[in-house]
Amino acid sequence: MDIRFLVIEGNIGSGKTSLAKKLSAEYNAKLVLEQFADNPFLPKFYENPEKYSFPLELSFLAERYKQIKKEILNPGLFHSLIIADYYFSKSAIFAKNTLQKDEYNLFNQIFNIIFESMPKPDLYVYLSLSIENLLNNIQIRGRAYEQTIDSGYLEKIRQGYINYLKQVTDFPVLILDTNNIDFVHNIEGYKLIKDAIFKSDYKLGINRVIL
Repeated sequence: MDIRFLVIEGNIGSGKTSLAKKLSAEYNAKLVLEQFADNPFLPKFYENPEKYSFPLELSFLAERYKQIKKEILNPGLFHSLIIADYYFSKSAIFAKNTLQKDEYNLFNQIFNIIFESMPKPDLYVYLSLSIENLLNNIQIRGRAYEQTIDSGYLEKIRQGYINYLKQVTDFPVLILDTNNIDFVHNIEGYKLIKDAIFKSDYKLGINRVIL
């Protein structure tokens, strides 16, 4: 399968960034990571979601657009592969679960205008983990502002991803069940994921693999 633009996605704590980094290092790929550490609204959102959800989602929308336009639409000449740890549709998935109906309707109008110009991945990989494993990963990495995340919120995000992916028809989606492997610390687990991504061809829409 000829992959030039690979997206690694997943719920909070799924390991998407860790996997994107490992793959990009091995394949000398251009790595595009979501910029969230300096977002001033993120810690405030976890403390008071009702007040800060709308400015948070708008700020993510703007930052993701600027980054994708710079890093992917104008990739340069030195990398034959681009790997990103998010896709632009993430903005709509999270917004639908965090915004009030009138806020989401306004947000969605803006999103749809921008989304038309966004590049489509050659393969979209979704890392699927149980809520229990996600919570465990979140606790282990220890970001203070994430410690208030509960199972209900993660379940809403999980369902949001599934609802979105069911509608995808114009690029292949690979859903990888990674509950039984450790691809971060175990070389064999990492190799299983790498082979699933690069050594198989997938039809448009959803494809499922249990590792």
